[in-house]
Amino acid sequence: MILDWLLPALIYIILVLAAVGAMRRVRLWRAGQKEQVDWLAGLMAMPKRYLHDLHHVVERDKYMSRTHVATGGGFVLAILLVILVHVIGIDSQWLAWALLAALGMMFSGALFVFKRRLNPPSRLSKGPWMRLPKNLLVFSVTFFILTLPSAGWWPGSVGLGDIGGWLLTLILSALVIISLSEMLLGMTWGGPMKHAFAGALHLAFHRRPERFGGGRSTGLKPVNFEAADPQQKVFGVGKPSDFTWNQLLGFDACVQCGRCEAMCPAFAAGQPLNPKKLIQDMVVGFAGGSDEKYAGSPYPSKEVGQAKGGAGQIITEGLLDAETLWSCTTCRACVEECPMMIEHVDAIVDMRRFLTLEKGDTPNKGAQVLENIIATDNPNGYSPNSRSHWAVDQDLKLMADVKQADVLFWVSDGAFDMRSQRILKAFVSLLKAANVDVAILGNEERDSGDVARRLGDEATFQSLAKRNLATLSQYRFNTLVTTDPHAFHCLRNEYNDFDSDALTGVEVLHHTTFLNRLVKEGRFTLDALQGTNVTYHDPCYLGRYNGEYEAPRELLASLGIELKEMERSGYRSRCCGGGGGAPITDVPGEQRIADMRMQDVVETGAELVAVGCQQCTAMLEGVVEPRPVVKDIAELLAEQLVEASHSTASGNGAEV
Repeated sequence: MILDWLLPALIYIILVLAAVGAMRRVRLWRAGQKEQVDWLAGLMAMPKRYLHDLHHVVERDKYMSRTHVATGGGFVLAILLVILVHVIGIDSQWLAWALLAALGMMFSGALFVFKRRLNPPSRLSKGPWMRLPKNLLVFSVTFFILTLPSAGWWPGSVGLGDIGGWLLTLILSALVIISLSEMLLGMTWGGPMKHAFAGALHLAFHRRPERFGGGRSTGLKPVNFEAADPQQKVFGVGKPSDFTWNQLLGFDACVQCGRCEAMCPAFAAGQPLNPKKLIQDMVVGFAGGSDEKYAGSPYPSKEVGQAKGGAGQIITEGLLDAETLWSCTTCRACVEECPMMIEHVDAIVDMRRFLTLEKGDTPNKGAQVLENIIATDNPNGYSPNSRSHWAVDQDLKLMADVKQADVLFWVSDGAFDMRSQRILKAFVSLLKAANVDVAILGNEERDSGDVARRLGDEATFQSLAKRNLATLSQYRFNTLVTTDPHAFHCLRNEYNDFDSDALTGVEVLHHTTFLNRLVKEGRFTLDALQGTNVTYHDPCYLGRYNGEYEAPRELLASLGIELKEMERSGYRSRCCGGGGGAPITDVPGEQRIADMRMQDVVETGAELVAVGCQQCTAMLEGVVEPRPVVKDIAELLAEQLVEASHSTASGNGAEV
């Protein structure tokens, strides 16, 4: 009776208010900078991205994955059927039964959400999030009862108003208002369900659409220094409104699950960074207000309630501290774990660019390192003409002399470091044993620009990249190989943003991938390594950035090694603390990230940790002894190289 007209009216009013909230939310996002997206393709791709790509990440937590399928899938289906059955008033028992089934599925999932919230892990936000499972249960039960007459399951032919009377009508009306307000108004006006609305659009208009469908996109977006737009008055992000509009949308998609927090090495080390809190501060920044209602873990040693902001306010003047940005190692663990596929590292580097390019505010040794790179093409200020000194006894060909080679060995800045030189020489010995036609650039090579770019000096990075590409374009080679994952990442993923054909058709490889290929081809013979327990540390810029996890392990297996894997390995490997310029900015914490990583090694019982990165080697060897031995995989292979195969190496080439 009374609910026959009251229920549709309540639902309609709440839908209208939700639509108003959605328009308001969209207006907040549109305060960001313009960025072109394919609107139609994005919307059409959204279901697959939600059901497949997103759940590929969510599936890592089996409990929550299945729970979310039941709860989220049940809710989406239920709300559509509620509109058809209770608002439009389609009289169909089949639709009513489908609605009951969707509500039942949603109820089952909500029970598991409720169970998780009884004793939530510390990474989960509390506060309003604690009431979410209760509202999910209320929604599913309320509309289950209201749908029973339409399904023909309620005894008699009269309405609920006649059966239950005014009291039941008032109770059900109140429950409808409470549950729909949380579900629909919370989506658009702000609340725990906001991630469902913003998250769906974030997937449709993601600034890295190539991440979907099994793709990978990890290179930083370049700054256009020649932009014709007169509104482009600053470089980098100084205010929330300097982010692109779909970055702001991405921040709003955060579900506050804290999986980024649990993986962040800086947070674990007690440095003033929590990636979840940073994203929520960005929401405060573009929406206005303060963080006083934030109900998650704060930045270590920082109190909640101090952050205040607005779309036009400088971020580091009240919203967050600059040292929060400089704590990041850019390891990308947060991005890898985020079930909403938010790009934390992009945001952090964008804000660093403003501090470095616009304010000249790079902390500790940062300014000196950038000056060194500009003056000498390397971070430590060594003479550029000494870059090939390490190879004086290696009988390596110079590209300037031979003009072409099958393989170009990109040496990187390990050329100036005595410890790294041992890795370079070990790799060269393996190349010679395999009779590889290899050459180096020698003193023509410059720093790849990785450190400059992560520190926010995009101008210096682009200058180095273009000069390196100009050098490379003079020569012919089929493969470029480097022992430095950071240089590997720049050359493979970031140099292609610049107008050059220097690397067109060239295969850019990390040395472990290349060596694994040589081993499989039988190009040299190795003895087994016996009597040593070994574990392997996955470098961030090789693994998470470039997806290479198997080649290093296959190489170690070729030595007869059965790895003792660390709990944090593969895509969940803990950073060594050496990336993103972190050792240069050196923000203090409660402990060193490298010490935590070495403790991971110790817990395996391994006596030796194999690595595939010169920076990781330096960081892990910097841990106070006693500790396991640290060796690059190239060193391990060179030590087990059977001399007979070495004798087949070619001795041709100019000595440098």
